[in-house]
Amino acid sequence: VNGDRVQMTNHHWSFSIEALKTELGSKTGLVVNDFVALASAIPALTERDLVRLNTATARVGAPIAVIGAGTGLGVACLFADADGEYRAVAGEGGHVTLAATNDSDAETIALLRKRFGHVSAERALSGPGLVALYEAHAQRLGQTPKPFTAAEISTNAIENIDVACVSALSSFTEFLGNVSGNLALTLGAFGGVFIGGGIVPKLGAGFDRAKFLAAFANKGRFASYLADVPCAIITNESPGLIGAARLLQQQVAKSSTR
Repeated sequence: VNGDRVQMTNHHWSFSIEALKTELGSKTGLVVNDFVALASAIPALTERDLVRLNTATARVGAPIAVIGAGTGLGVACLFADADGEYRAVAGEGGHVTLAATNDSDAETIALLRKRFGHVSAERALSGPGLVALYEAHAQRLGQTPKPFTAAEISTNAIENIDVACVSALSSFTEFLGNVSGNLALTLGAFGGVFIGGGIVPKLGAGFDRAKFLAAFANKGRFASYLADVPCAIITNESPGLIGAARLLQQQVAKSSTR
């Protein structure tokens, strides 16, 4: 979100913020990145809204990382201000270059590179990315890919119906752990790494937390550093709306003090 004209990256929608406010008859209008909204919800969430993946304890006031796969890969962070209140910061971390940590990863990424050119994290860690991973693994196994959706791939993997689907979900989990670990290192995210989006929270018990955490901490000399970073999955059904409401409250409060 930069300026008045907003152009969606994964959709054809485009609109003017001022025109939208005029059409709605609104005095106050705030347009934010969806993961800024998601990140802004974190301070308001309770343990009922989360599934903890490890036993590490968050450090008060430390940076917080938020990441989530859905139609794309969203990334945001939270930093505490001088008053100790967390503020969300937008970024496009979903488009960092995807890295390989073993020969299997390298082969999978090579197939994606032939297809897409630059292989961002989002190319693998999203709904379309899970499909692309399945198609790459099917090719590696000498199979003809079937027209599975991301949801079907997840189900087939969890129920052990299709070996290429199993491999795809395994790659997805490990790549997510790798990218999340990179994000935690970059931010020093001892406030926690929170996973949202439309895919991981829906996997439930089908999400291999051990595989994720192993990939998350697989950073050589900094494995013990990352073992102290708490990780959790956001299970609240509408965290983006909670965050958007908090941002609007902050905006109105700021306007009233002017």
